[in-house]
Amino acid sequence: MNEEPYAVYVVVDPNFGEQLAALPAGVPVWIIDTPANKAVAVRLWKERPTPNHLTGITTYNVAKNASSEDNLINELEGIDLHHGRYSHTPPYTKIQVFGTSPSDRIRTALAKFGFDEFSSTANGFTATRPVPNLEK
Repeated sequence: MNEEPYAVYVVVDPNFGEQLAALPAGVPVWIIDTPANKAVAVRLWKERPTPNHLTGITTYNVAKNASSEDNLINELEGIDLHHGRYSHTPPYTKIQVFGTSPSDRIRTALAKFGFDEFSSTANGFTATRPVPNLEK
């Protein structure tokens, strides 16, 4: 049985906009709150009601002049709180990021949450980890 890992999509591209609609419905998406992104998120909230708080689209605020790298790193604890071992069984083991590359700072930040494999994509990267030990 080859089950898909529990993945969270994170968008730090301020102009991702309509590309948001192309992401799979029913998966958790965290996207920075910009005018281009918020307009599509609001439309999709109406078109795609979500069954629970672990699915669907979450917009989050960022510092005005922060880099995409900072916008991802600063949100990792919140993402882990909502989709990690204290909120979901099994916890998420994959993050698909749109809008930044896996810099050394990002790799170090994600390593704190157990992510140890990184692969670049055309517009970001994917990070994966083994299922965290739930007994700790």
